[in-house]
Amino acid sequence: MASVTIRNVQKYFGATHVIRGVSIDIADGEFAVLVGPSGCGKTTLLRMIAGLEEITEGEICIGDRVVNRLPPKERDIAMVFQNYALYPHMKVRDNMAFSLLLAKRPKEEIEARVNKAAAILGLTELLDRYPRQLSGGQRQRVAMGRAIVREPQVFLFDEPLSNLDAKLRVQMRTEIKALHQRLQTTSVYVTHDQIEAMTMADKIVVMNAGRVEQIGTPLALYDNPANLFVAGFIGSPAMNFLPGRIADGAVVVGEGVRIQAPPGAPVAAGAEVIVGVRPEHLSVTADGGVPAEVVVVEPTGADTQIFCRVAGRAVTAVVRERHVFHPGDVVRLRPQLTYLFDPASGIRLA
Repeated sequence: MASVTIRNVQKYFGATHVIRGVSIDIADGEFAVLVGPSGCGKTTLLRMIAGLEEITEGEICIGDRVVNRLPPKERDIAMVFQNYALYPHMKVRDNMAFSLLLAKRPKEEIEARVNKAAAILGLTELLDRYPRQLSGGQRQRVAMGRAIVREPQVFLFDEPLSNLDAKLRVQMRTEIKALHQRLQTTSVYVTHDQIEAMTMADKIVVMNAGRVEQIGTPLALYDNPANLFVAGFIGSPAMNFLPGRIADGAVVVGEGVRIQAPPGAPVAAGAEVIVGVRPEHLSVTADGGVPAEVVVVEPTGADTQIFCRVAGRAVTAVVRERHVFHPGDVVRLRPQLTYLFDPASGIRLA
């Protein structure tokens, strides 16, 4: 196992600047998730760690070795791809053993490593099948098994669950997390799904437009987002944002709707701000709160999602209680926790 250190890495495709001065420290044995919208540069960064893309500027270290100029086979990494990348003409056993055969490892060692990985992943009974005879989840396990048998210093995962259905994705992310807890191999995982990031990561790196917006544990990013982008990206449903101005310790939204500002907010009266409140931090109340016109109600069983309009702005509330509301009803929502952001820079103020 080894740490991964990324220092001021830049990447250009021609004149297009896709990675802009990224620096990340991933500790030995840590599970780090790179998350962000499509096109933010997370897969390009992963491919640079793997050696599949050249680095324009900066430095990447695996352990104490600078690997900028090392070919992929000398970096001691194993990569699990989105499309599995299995050899269709080889059985599961041969797919898993292939890299060890190329490395000319002894036959007994190859057999022992393949059997061990198959036992960990529940593939023992599938070793003599071909990939076409497997389900999507089984193929993904084979791809992971092929990585495990190499016993690399670092695992790299490139959106490995995106081709699976919703139920299987939940199952597989639990299995990958359990696998990491068992092997304790340093892992770098790329996804656009923030729920995957929140549930799997020791450390999340939120990326946007080739830059790192914030790095932290899942709950640190949820509780203390650094800016509007992170606040809106982390959390499901997304945080509500309402523009307003400060007056008497509250944010006035639209024509007189008042939302209590966070205590001690360092913002002068009259200043323009954006107030943020997570859907799960809104409760339905009989009095007080802010008036909201119901648009759509979506019961999910455990929760009820209420889509409303507050001062002409779309707002989502998630409540545990079961309410019977109809489109056009006016309810009152009480924010339990709010955030303030600067509208120009997006930086969180309080």
